[in-house]
Amino acid sequence: MGKIVVLTGSPRRKGNTFAMVDSFKEAALSKGHSITQFDTAFMRVAGCRGCDKCYSREGACIYRHEFNKVVEPVLDADFILIAAPVYWYTFPAQVKAVIDHFYAFCVGGKDFKGKQCALISCCAEETPETFDGIRFAFEKTMQYLQCEIVDEILIPGVTSPGDIKQTDGEKRAEGLALSLKL
Repeated sequence: MGKIVVLTGSPRRKGNTFAMVDSFKEAALSKGHSITQFDTAFMRVAGCRGCDKCYSREGACIYRHEFNKVVEPVLDADFILIAAPVYWYTFPAQVKAVIDHFYAFCVGGKDFKGKQCALISCCAEETPETFDGIRFAFEKTMQYLQCEIVDEILIPGVTSPGDIKQTDGEKRAEGLALSLKL
């Protein structure tokens, strides 16, 4: 069975993003996959400084923050799920800081080739274009890291916690987990 890392970017533990993540995790665990989850909104991760000193000391980043906790599980994972609501037409700052630190893997020569990944996102607006920024950032990052994008679950029109219940978001997240070939 596969090793899955989930990076959440929502600061609302009882929000719509977490509801979809919970559906995904329940289904993935039922298939025997292992899951490590990092709730980035509650971690201390500074922005990447672009210093190019990645892996020159202990850990991927020379600065002491919690990104280094993410490193080994991500490198060991078969599948990476990034789950975040749209904030100002892209990723929330907390998960974006973690994603920006993926630069360390490039500098450090760490191979992502062949890992699978997916994006789960929701937003308050009804229009699909609202996801353009988060999709572009996700797709270009994962392509650069040579990951295989297996799905993007994008659910518009959810604002308040629980609104996801009026959509197929949880069902699609469950379906993603059940379809994984790890």
